[in-house]
Amino acid sequence: MVTKQEIREEKWDYLTEHKLGRFPFPLQNRIPNFKGAEQAAQFVTTIPTYKEAKVIKVNPDAPQLPIRAQVLRDGKVLLVPTPRLKAGFIMVKPEWIPDGEERKAASLSHIKSYGKEIPLAAIPKIDLFLVGSVALHRDGRRVGKGAGFADREYAIIRELGNPDVPIVGTIHSAQLTDKDIPRDPFDLTVDWIATETELIKISSRYKKPSGIQWELVTEEELEEMPVLRELRERT
Repeated sequence: MVTKQEIREEKWDYLTEHKLGRFPFPLQNRIPNFKGAEQAAQFVTTIPTYKEAKVIKVNPDAPQLPIRAQVLRDGKVLLVPTPRLKAGFIMVKPEWIPDGEERKAASLSHIKSYGKEIPLAAIPKIDLFLVGSVALHRDGRRVGKGAGFADREYAIIRELGNPDVPIVGTIHSAQLTDKDIPRDPFDLTVDWIATETELIKISSRYKKPSGIQWELVTEEELEEMPVLRELRERT
């Protein structure tokens, strides 16, 4: 069976060789930025759940900057995880952003100037959840960059009582894979895939995480991610 790492390497290499990536470089060992991210973001805005959503969580990676900015333009609350979940989540409300500064406010380098880090108890109900990916299968299976943060982020909001919500992945069409992606019980799957050319609705047979699998959390992770320790104490 092919490994997740083999799929990652294949996609990073393909995007690089065919010049489908964008800054930051190299594309390896990260959620790769891709040409057409703006078009993918526009496809996301046509999803019925997006139109109705009041609060949307989006990962902090470069290819999802266009959709983070669009969330604010559309008057929705944006939640972005801090890098490596060290400080939980940053919340940005559209009323905090001067007109025309949505893209700047949604950028990782400026988001703290416009938003604020919030404790777990202050996280509002999330209506839609966007993730970055290195590869996605049309049945919803996902390959991230290997750190497991998206899986943890979703498990955290479920642990806090957030209902199961749709998950959207935005990628370049070249990141679609038909490989048999290995899957662990804690792995996140997506309900929609938005590429630069199409929007794909998934009918997934896979269950999403309903909470943290505490037996898999190490003491080192509890030290690195105080949000996990706080969550364990709360629950």
